[in-house]
Amino acid sequence: MIETICVKETNLSPSDIVQLTNIAQSMPLYAELTQSYIFIDCMSKNAQHAIIVAEAFPELDNPLYTKTIIGKSVFESFEPGVFYSHREGKRSIIKHAINQEGRSVHQTVLPVKNAQNDIIAVLIQEKGIEHSDDIHLDESNLPIPTQVIDTVLSKDNYSLPIVSDILMEMFILTNHQNQLIYANPVGIKFIVEMSHTDQISQTKLTDLLPFLKDVYERNNDDVYVFERTIGKKSLIIKKIKLRQSENKLNTLLIIQDLTELKMKERELSMKSTMIQEIHHRVKNNLQTIASLLRLQMHQGIPEESYSPFEDTLNRIFSISAVYELILSNDESDSDSEQVNIIELTRKVCSKLVLNSPFHKIDLIIRTNNNIICTSQKKAVSISLIVNELVQNALKHAFNDRKEGEVIVEFICKDRVIQIHVIDNGVGIDELKPSLGLDIVRNLVENDLYGEFTFESATFGTHALISFNLSPEVEVYRETDSIS
Repeated sequence: MIETICVKETNLSPSDIVQLTNIAQSMPLYAELTQSYIFIDCMSKNAQHAIIVAEAFPELDNPLYTKTIIGKSVFESFEPGVFYSHREGKRSIIKHAINQEGRSVHQTVLPVKNAQNDIIAVLIQEKGIEHSDDIHLDESNLPIPTQVIDTVLSKDNYSLPIVSDILMEMFILTNHQNQLIYANPVGIKFIVEMSHTDQISQTKLTDLLPFLKDVYERNNDDVYVFERTIGKKSLIIKKIKLRQSENKLNTLLIIQDLTELKMKERELSMKSTMIQEIHHRVKNNLQTIASLLRLQMHQGIPEESYSPFEDTLNRIFSISAVYELILSNDESDSDSEQVNIIELTRKVCSKLVLNSPFHKIDLIIRTNNNIICTSQKKAVSISLIVNELVQNALKHAFNDRKEGEVIVEFICKDRVIQIHVIDNGVGIDELKPSLGLDIVRNLVENDLYGEFTFESATFGTHALISFNLSPEVEVYRETDSIS
């Protein structure tokens, strides 16, 4: 069961799964020994939630769980201790947590690490809480908000769990008269800040925060979610009715302050617009330079200068192609920070073959089911490298032959990316120094931190560029081969 769920729902390695399986084998004995419930939770592939992959229940007269919860999803809003331990690598203890069946439990969470010291899961121990009917709190000993309220302010609400300090959402509870009876630390801070008073306990929340009056007037809604802007604050407020007795309803407010997030979104939007404008200007400037060179060529240049001019135009086009792809990503709401270098290679090489005097040269792009995306800087370097190598093949490999083929192949193996440029031309008898090869070698070594070599080939020429994967390079797998 563990292996099936982990393979399907997580990114854990086979050795990690074996380690968790071994832990799970001893869980039933430990559960019975401690009279507690034991679970293993792992993060999902997208890290948006956790998955319960193993469980062990003790034999109890009043069980906390009536059915298995293996395979259930766990979200941070409901079990913050699980995510805190997985993120920080530390033990967390939640005195009053809510389990999957809505029961109050004492929860202890411990991170599980593999041989490489990576956190692969968390081990959870849960015990039921025995509630007392005589909870009492002397409010005079609580100088709100300097001291954190760590219990419910009314004995009639003893079943409400304490909300952990880990959460940044504001949890505010009011009774049927809309009087404040509970708030977690960030909720207290928010109420005091907005109401400009620290006398908040047992006070009507609508008096403290008048902007909530219409929320409480909507009595027909059991759950109500809305956005509200108060001054410079942007809030999302969720109102949930909680039945306290037959004729009395408590109200739970869950408030998220999105002010900082909204500000950052606006800043990012402005920066994105500026960057897009810069890309447009770079692309337009490159096209202007290319136009000036073509104008110079049309007005007449010495025959020996024609080839260098053509080479320079192709290099300008290779750089311009990068910015065209970046701008097309912006328009399609794609990730503009990354450039698909296979798509870039198709664009650059197709232009070279189209402008070649050899009309029967076949261009073959082999992806091996890979999609490779790089940063803009590396994309420019790779574009120039491929341009030089394919351009050399078209110039020198075929001589007077009317047909041939040029292959550009991408291989990803053992965290190394290889780009092979192969032709079936006449081959190289002696490697002579040239500006093009100097450009390739410098870009490979200084920008990609890789290696550039010529491999032995029975026919034609085989150039190889190899460089390591890095945070600037991402590799995905295609569903079908594109070649």
